[in-house]
Amino acid sequence: MSTFNYKAFYDRVGKQNGWDFSKVQCTVEGEMPNLYHLAAQHSPKKKLLLDIGTGGGEQVLEHCRAFQLVVGIDSSYEMIHAANTNLKASEHSNFRFFQMDCTDLKFPDHMFDMVSCRQAPFDPNEVSRVLAPSGLFITQQVSEHDKYNLKQAFNRGQSYGEANGAQQKVFVHQLQEAGFINIEVHEYDVTEYYHSAEDLIFLLKHTPIIPSFGIEEQDFDIFEKFIADNQHSKGIKTNSKRYIITAYKRGQ
Repeated sequence: MSTFNYKAFYDRVGKQNGWDFSKVQCTVEGEMPNLYHLAAQHSPKKKLLLDIGTGGGEQVLEHCRAFQLVVGIDSSYEMIHAANTNLKASEHSNFRFFQMDCTDLKFPDHMFDMVSCRQAPFDPNEVSRVLAPSGLFITQQVSEHDKYNLKQAFNRGQSYGEANGAQQKVFVHQLQEAGFINIEVHEYDVTEYYHSAEDLIFLLKHTPIIPSFGIEEQDFDIFEKFIADNQHSKGIKTNSKRYIITAYKRGQ
């Protein structure tokens, strides 16, 4: 796991697909809020939003149009290329996308009213620096027990073997150290049924859930057994486990 090159992975995915999973057919049972819906609800003034790890920009372009300006950044050149292509097709004028490292944000202090981050790394100190006093940081992250039956079947996977909730505690502590207050955590665990093997293969080839899926010789034998063991009338069963953290920067 530690040797997996996530940046190279996201460059490849960005070039092939951006971050658009709209064609994947999946039935979801349970509540999983959309991070960007929540961002819009938390910001009645809807001024300046920074989105860290924006991928191909599909989510912010769809859900954050009411903001005065949305700036999306991603470390992957290919993801940003996809985002700018999607922006051009959308014809919206209040979005900008840049390749940038989340640990070195090229923005002035206190520039943004809100910072969002969906399933991507972030630097709490840099978030605090660019966020205006009393501004909101909101992030959705993947729990260690996401797609847990898949990881068990392959005996490997993203955060596999780590205690559930471990990274969440680290993030909360880091945000506290960076001076954030009113920190809240909400956890969600929903059941997913992928309609076909092709839908699930697409997910695994375009996310790092099972790093290097399809490269190892036994992967498709394991995959076929997983389908046989988890096939239900609604589809192939797994889970999506996420948590959302909201935190406010201290006011002046």
